Amino acid sequence: MTRRFSAVLASCLLLPWLLSLPATAREPPANSRFADLVDPFIGTDGTGHTFPGATLPFGMVAASPDNADRGWDYSSGYQYRAPRILGFSNTHISGAGIPELGDVLLQPASGAKWQESTQDFSASYDKSTEAARPGYYAVTLREHRVKVELTATQRVALHRYTFAETGVVQVLVDLAHGLNFVEAPRVQRSDTRINAVRGEIEGTVHSRNWVERQMSFVLVFDHAIKEQRLLPAGPEPQAPRYLLTFDLGRERVLEARIALSTVDAAGARANLQPVSGLTFDGARRAADREWNRMLGRITIDAPRTQQRIFYSALYHALLHPSDIADADGRVRGPTGDVFEARGGRYYSTLSLWDTFRAVHPLLTLVAPERVDGMIETLLEHQRAMGVLPLWTAWGRETWTMIGNPALPVIADAIAKGFQGFDRAQALAAMLATSTQPRVRAPAWAQLDWTLIDRYGYLPFDLVDGESVSKSLEAAIGDDAVARVARALGDAATAQKFAARAQSYRRLFDPATGVMRGRDSHGRWREPFDPLTPTSPLNNPGDYTEANAWQYTWTPALHDPAGLADLMGGNAGLGQQLDRYFSLQGRDPNAHLGQEAMIGQYAHGNEPSHHVAWLYAFTDHPETGYRLVARIARDFYQASPAGIIGNDDAGQMSAWYIFATLGFYPAQPASGNYVAGIPLVRRARIQVPGSRALIIERAGTGDQLVQLTLAGESQSTVAIPHSRLASGGTLRFTTAQVR
Repeated sequence: MTRRFSAVLASCLLLPWLLSLPATAREPPANSRFADLVDPFIGTDGTGHTFPGATLPFGMVAASPDNADRGWDYSSGYQYRAPRILGFSNTHISGAGIPELGDVLLQPASGAKWQESTQDFSASYDKSTEAARPGYYAVTLREHRVKVELTATQRVALHRYTFAETGVVQVLVDLAHGLNFVEAPRVQRSDTRINAVRGEIEGTVHSRNWVERQMSFVLVFDHAIKEQRLLPAGPEPQAPRYLLTFDLGRERVLEARIALSTVDAAGARANLQPVSGLTFDGARRAADREWNRMLGRITIDAPRTQQRIFYSALYHALLHPSDIADADGRVRGPTGDVFEARGGRYYSTLSLWDTFRAVHPLLTLVAPERVDGMIETLLEHQRAMGVLPLWTAWGRETWTMIGNPALPVIADAIAKGFQGFDRAQALAAMLATSTQPRVRAPAWAQLDWTLIDRYGYLPFDLVDGESVSKSLEAAIGDDAVARVARALGDAATAQKFAARAQSYRRLFDPATGVMRGRDSHGRWREPFDPLTPTSPLNNPGDYTEANAWQYTWTPALHDPAGLADLMGGNAGLGQQLDRYFSLQGRDPNAHLGQEAMIGQYAHGNEPSHHVAWLYAFTDHPETGYRLVARIARDFYQASPAGIIGNDDAGQMSAWYIFATLGFYPAQPASGNYVAGIPLVRRARIQVPGSRALIIERAGTGDQLVQLTLAGESQSTVAIPHSRLASGGTLRFTTAQVR
């Protein structure tokens, strides 16, 4: 009874204090029109797996609340409707399906209520006080009587805590915290040091989760630490949890800065130095300017709600890859060795199986100054590992997903004329990746090239699952090698890999019209149901998070004409597409890639992303235009549940950007785009130092009757990137279908 009365009284006393706090979350700096349109909460409710916290474009740090430390739902640490916050950690991955990072968790509270025996430091929070915009996050923790604000620079996270009372306050510093994929202890060892007078903690934590990695940090408070207590060891005994007490005197504000490094604590301290004279509000304003600078490279004429969805998608597409190099250019690479990154940048959170499809092509248009550094990162990785990366986190290889998705990323850059890397070395890296075993990879991540050379595909009786998907994805890489070899004048290599890229033909079953598994004797998989999705984790079979229908369209990513030929030409291609978008499945399972469905089309997972655009190669392209508009309308919303399916480091978001602009990289290694119809009347892409590309839609129909760029007619199935990058007006003239 007494406790309940006390809680009610505390809430009443807290309300006037909350109302008196500066409404900084609602008072954006000047010239912030584009950042105003972003809602970082989009994708945080459900399976989008985004986070709402503070970061910069391609930033190393990302300060954000964590509601839980494990589970598929919390791979970014956050779910919009979760009722409690564990604390605020400073590294996150946006939109992934596996939890990782979540470094250096802090949790503040007014007073001195916590003791060594305290088990639960989490807090409920007032949802009405939660606010986020690019580079800034804020929330009030009701029980802890503190307002938390977060902002960030490239390598430093800044926290500001405004307490309900002056005097003594506490902060939990949990170095054992992380976003966990494994159940076993994640932390292997750690080394930390506290300087109470300076208000500092520094150290290094070695962990093994999705990847094995080393994270070094320097944490600096703007007040001396009055008292420090080491909490009893929890489930992660190899890393400490500190309970710190501060005496703020007559003040109510405590600030903290966390600098990170992949290298060592000295590197983290050096990363902290450039922001030594920067205030929290100054950092926030700088973050706002940087986001406005990047978001403003595309402008669209659209209703407010559509703008919110669009700019939130662009925001998410610019979060990764993350530049994890220290200020001096040093970085700890995939083998654990330290080297100096060429150009001072080194990118991680490379979700390549997802992002080769649309994110990287988008970056060639809106962030071209980043592309050379990203390609150089891929080559640095290959120099260390012998093969190009698949999926990296904190610079380390996860060996996640299939194929060799770095190959089309490199081929795309070369096709588009990027020159800031050694092209001959790039081809050599691509060849090594396409012919050599992955010597450092676990057995389940190996790809046996001898089987492809012998059979022309991976027989399902000789590989451990995903035989069809792995074969089809390998062909994407082979095509990329052929394109680069051809561009570099190596005709023999181009011919060899172009032929190998046609291996998909051996898996096409004319009787069912889909790609089907075969064994080493050439026999089709029996029994066979093309509607049954498979995945190596929970329903092993021939496909990766998809079924036969969904993977049948994979060859169109490099050879749409060849796939159409198998299906009876352009008319047959159109008929199969019509069947695909109308054929109903059963019991869709998001964990098997069956999410955001139209027939067998599953927009919630990447293998389907290019398929609606393939209608451009048929005799009724208007069906594709209508489908793209429907997908954009039905599966993207201006709400926390506004992304259906993992955003996957921006891939879902990049699809929406291209759909809005009216073209898509359906063959991502080709340097070309396929035309659709813009979802806005007018858009503009303007990168500093280049001529603006103006996109205009004339007419309200769903049939594209003419496409011109700078007054010249353009192919609707092969718009060259070079022409778009040169600027001018890309005009889509439409009419109603009769």
